Amino acid sequence: MARRLSILKQPIFPALNNHLIDYPTPSNISYWWGFGSLAGLRLVIQILTGVFLAMHYTPHVDLAFLSVEHIMRDVKGGWLLRYMHANGASMFFIVVYLHFFRGLYYGSYASPRELVWCLGVVISLLMIITAFIGYVLPRGQMSFWGATVITSLASAIPVVGDTIVTWLWGGFSVDNATLNRFSSPHYLLPFIIAGASILHLAASHQYGSNNPLGINSSVDKIAFYPYIYVKDLVGWVAFAIFFSIFVSYAPNALGHPDNYIPANPMSTPAHIVPEWYFLPVYAILRSIPNKLGGVAAIGLVFVSLLAPPFINTSYVRSSSFRPIHQKLFWLLVADRLLLGWIGCQPVEAPYVTIGQIASVGFFFYFAITPILGKCEARLINFNACEARSVLASSPLGFGPKGPKLDSTYIGISFFGDDAQANADRNDQKRSGTSIQSLF
Repeated sequence: MARRLSILKQPIFPALNNHLIDYPTPSNISYWWGFGSLAGLRLVIQILTGVFLAMHYTPHVDLAFLSVEHIMRDVKGGWLLRYMHANGASMFFIVVYLHFFRGLYYGSYASPRELVWCLGVVISLLMIITAFIGYVLPRGQMSFWGATVITSLASAIPVVGDTIVTWLWGGFSVDNATLNRFSSPHYLLPFIIAGASILHLAASHQYGSNNPLGINSSVDKIAFYPYIYVKDLVGWVAFAIFFSIFVSYAPNALGHPDNYIPANPMSTPAHIVPEWYFLPVYAILRSIPNKLGGVAAIGLVFVSLLAPPFINTSYVRSSSFRPIHQKLFWLLVADRLLLGWIGCQPVEAPYVTIGQIASVGFFFYFAITPILGKCEARLINFNACEARSVLASSPLGFGPKGPKLDSTYIGISFFGDDAQANADRNDQKRSGTSIQSLF
């Protein structure tokens, strides 16, 4: 009976041990792989600070702005909680964006990790929704007009658009009912994100982590603790210093000064600008003069982000061995930065034209991906044929009477998606780590 009731014998502890301590990890993963755990840490901080802020916040049009000022001025340590939460949202998006681009560069979306990538995109969408409705809650000038503009986009949906807008507002304008409807899901969604993150982690551990080379690493793995844990700890400390600088010395640098003005429905700001992490999508929205077309473009952005696992045709995972894709990747990064800059500029020439060109460039990357993979496959096969002809005529004896030259020696099947998927599945069976072990 004592053995059955022992805490250490409960199923949760073996699962934690398998996934957080003894979990086999490729020995060559770099610091870029630390942004996943850092994103989880950021989520925990956001939930904790949000819970304490909710104890003092009042979702009412006459009291929302004053309750935020009460937190800042009267609640002991309230200024720290508020600045940690507000700047923490920006830090959270920085970490997730870096995590996303790392996965895109090293091909972490390729088979058999399609579910990992799709869950990550769903989490990012939930983050965007949570951040937007949280931005509305302080009832500042930019919060009010930002909510008015963004929620009005739903009116572009044929037939039911106006009904959806009225339902979101709880009336005919952003008013008291809107704050109540937004504050409740803002409190709930972070816990849904936490649940989705657990599924994301479980799906990642089913086939094991990718690595910078993009190859099967089952022959060279180490325990997560202490080796990878210490590497992640270095990233946590470095990012904590970066975060502390913003909270202590520049707490309002990432916000908009107009949000320190109480909302005034009778005075429209000269230039409505969302938070910086919305700017690339906002720039794409502004680049299309038609409202319905802009809403469709936003939907296409998330469809494009979901697409890489299903349109990938490359034999090679890592962009370190794909020079053409590597250049396109950095052009995509530059394009996202350009869209972010365009999003905070006035809607006038030449910014509109630049935004339209940058928007086309963003979608071009995802449209060219399947074609690029096939072109790279042809180049690899061409180089393989050239290598065979050279080696066949070499004094080493490769040829019809010499040793058979398999494509593995040239590095084709070594990087193949099917070979990698089979190796990952076999490695998963040997390690005994699966999604079911978490539940």
